[in-house]
Amino acid sequence: MGRDMKSGKNTISSDVYSRLREDIICCRVPPGSKLNIQQIVRDHGVSLGAVREALSKLSAEGLVQSFQRRGYVVPELTRENLVQLTAARIEIEKLCLRNAIEHASLEWESEIIASVYRLNSTPYLTGVPSILSPEWALAHKYFHNALVASCENTWLLKMRSLLYDQSERYRQYSVPMAKSVRNVQTEHSEIAEAVRLKDIAKSEVLISQHFQRTCTILVEALE
Repeated sequence: MGRDMKSGKNTISSDVYSRLREDIICCRVPPGSKLNIQQIVRDHGVSLGAVREALSKLSAEGLVQSFQRRGYVVPELTRENLVQLTAARIEIEKLCLRNAIEHASLEWESEIIASVYRLNSTPYLTGVPSILSPEWALAHKYFHNALVASCENTWLLKMRSLLYDQSERYRQYSVPMAKSVRNVQTEHSEIAEAVRLKDIAKSEVLISQHFQRTCTILVEALE
């Protein structure tokens, strides 16, 4: 009985965590927003303890900041942080790609082909005013995950996942305001081909350029 109750509490806390996390990453909760714990309790119909546990997890991931007097706040998006984040992403992604290519398999190659086709077939923007298409964002994450799916270093993958979600906040917030135009389909196709052909050097160059272009465009949008 006690084990069932504990399992139920963990499920509720995990559900609140997942929903809050998605809202923050997709910028439905804007950067700089103060999180009202009591409001979250009411909106989600859960206990105060479940909300605090969820916020504690989000704080550990850097998606929420905790201040003694202000409480919990969604971090601001800044140029300096984006530049540092991109530099870290490039280095981690290159290590993951190298490891993935070294442990390549036919299934991995097939997944890359399928994922880039799905991504290039999905509309980038949607709605009026335009926002980043949720379907594209999902396909984009699926594609980049597919590239490193055969990487066997779990610690690298954990760090990569954390950095990806942090960068997604910038993409969700800034892409609709982007001033520059790029052929992102070609970029993704070229990366997929280099990785599939197991060309480590070219894959590292292309992924670095891809991330850096994204950073430049998002910085322009933030200014």
